Parts: sequence; structure tokens; C-alpha cells
Amino acid sequence: MTALLSVTPSAARTPVLPTPCGPISEAVVRCLTAGEPVAAAPLPTPVDVDPTSRDVQLALLIAYELHYRGFVGVADAWEWNPDLLRLRATLESAFLEYVRAHVEPGHDATAEMNALSVEATSGTGPSWFLRDEGSWEQMREYFVHRSVYHLKEADPHAWAIPRLTGQAKASYVAVEFDEYGGGNGARVHQNLWAESMVAADLDSTYLGYVDRVPAQTLAWVNLMSLFGLHRGLRGATVGHFAATEITSSPGSQRYVDGLRRLQAPAACIAFYAEHVEADAVHEQVLRHDVVGNLLRDEPELEADVVFGMRALDFVENELADHVMSRWSAGRSSLD
Repeated sequence: MTALLSVTPSAARTPVLPTPCGPISEAVVRCLTAGEPVAAAPLPTPVDVDPTSRDVQLALLIAYELHYRGFVGVADAWEWNPDLLRLRATLESAFLEYVRAHVEPGHDATAEMNALSVEATSGTGPSWFLRDEGSWEQMREYFVHRSVYHLKEADPHAWAIPRLTGQAKASYVAVEFDEYGGGNGARVHQNLWAESMVAADLDSTYLGYVDRVPAQTLAWVNLMSLFGLHRGLRGATVGHFAATEITSSPGSQRYVDGLRRLQAPAACIAFYAEHVEADAVHEQVLRHDVVGNLLRDEPELEADVVFGMRALDFVENELADHVMSRWSAGRSSLD
């Protein structure tokens, strides 16, 4: 298994551009480093897009990150460059089509949430493995995967806020308020995760490990941005957020148990312990006050809400399968 070298955390808030890994991500990086965007950027128009490739997922992540923190040396004007947006739309279309093709449609959000609320007694994914037998090095490796999201935790879901109204908006904001530390900067979940990375002797820099993680990790994170940045997918964003919170507490408890078994640093345990308690409350708020009120106001969104829940399950299982297959073979999941 590839050793993870500790890296001194960087205080920089703006990340550097990732290293391209194929023709599409290479073209995107080349344009972004050329200076101010021009009227017709020399970007490709790929015909056959493989949404499972790391090249496509990395290009998508780079395009999405322009809406978050941007990149060092990249002009802010690239965020709304029409040529880059056109390329992004092509990649998004292929990615969304791929996810839809692997997700069974559903039309009963309450039944879906009820099913998600039934806690499993056994499993084969990373949380079960790391609870019972995984090594500290494997736990640290899994932290690397999770860091691509947790260092911006809650941000992708926040795009839904201006697209909701009434009680659904108010309750959604209440959950996000907790994710952002309840007004206390030291308690922002992104910061708690950074502290856990430092405690685990890992790099806490935003996107610090983006060049190490596979396509499955990028796809898991990109799906949130894809949903959040499209008003027409607001129902999917709400469903994704609800499923995230409903399933978070039991999974977080398994990580707490595994970290205690490994005698991990307190900051690592504290991050997951926070989610055991907070997300159990968030589940009820999202189930009843957010999803319930949203579907009373916009019942036509119910299939999208269910899709968001099932899409989360699909991309998480893709990542889990990748990780467990590598570990079962005695390999690093970052290869």
C-alpha cells in the first residue's frame, strides 16, 4: 500500500490548479493559465465523453471550482466564460445521463426516506471495514478521499437556498447554519475536518489531495456541484442533502468506533462524533420541514427528490467498491 507522506498544512485559501490527466482536463488547464479569457477560448468539443474517466471528472471539478474558491493565477472572469460553460455542459450531460442510467426512478420520497432510516446491522463498505479491522494507514487514506468534499462541506448544498421558499427555505438554512458552526467560525465543519487532517498528520490544504484521488472520488463530489448549480435540479439537491443527513449518523458512529479502536487523535474522533449527534437532528428537520414542505408546494419535484437520494447512493457505492476492491487486493485505493 502506498505510504501517505505528511505535508505541512498550507494557510492558503485559494488552491492551485490540479495536474491534468488527459486531453480534456489538459485543454481546460491550458486555457485557464493563458490569462484573461478571450471571446473564443480554444477549448475542445468532445464527441465521445466517458463520464467514468478521471480526465472528464477532473475537468468538471476544475470548472466547478471556479464557482467556489477559484485557483491561484486564474482570472475570476473565467467563471462565466461561455466557451468553458459550453464544454462543461457537454461533460455534465454525459455524467448526468450516466447516473440516470444506473439509478432506478422513484416517486415516493417518504418511502425512500423511511428506507434510508432503517439502520443496517452489517455491511461491506469502508465504514464497516474501518470500524472492525482497518489499519490506521487505511483510515488516513480514506481521510484523503473524504477531504475533497469535507474541506468544503455544506457549500455545494448551499446553492439550493435561494431556490427554495417559505418553511422549506427556513428549515434548510437552519441545517446549513449548524454545518457552518452555528455562527462560530471555529465550529464550522470544514474547519473541524481540517483539524482532523492535521491531527492525522495529513495535508489540510483545500484540494490538497485532488491529484491523488481516483475518478470515483471526483464523481462523488462533482455530483453535488452538478445538482447545486442547476436550478432545474433543486429537487435533486434537496434529496441528496436529505439522504446525506439521514445516513450520516450511523456511518459516523462506525467511524467513531473504528477511530477509538485505533486510538486515533481526539480531533479525528471529534469530527465524526459531532456528526453522530448533529445529523440525527438534521434528519428530522430535512424529512419533515424541508422535503415535506417542498413537496407540498411543488409536488412535481418528488421524482427529482428521490433521484437525488438514489444518485447519492450510486456514487457512494461506486467509490466504496473502488476502495474495498483495492484494499482486498492489498493495494492502495489511491493508485
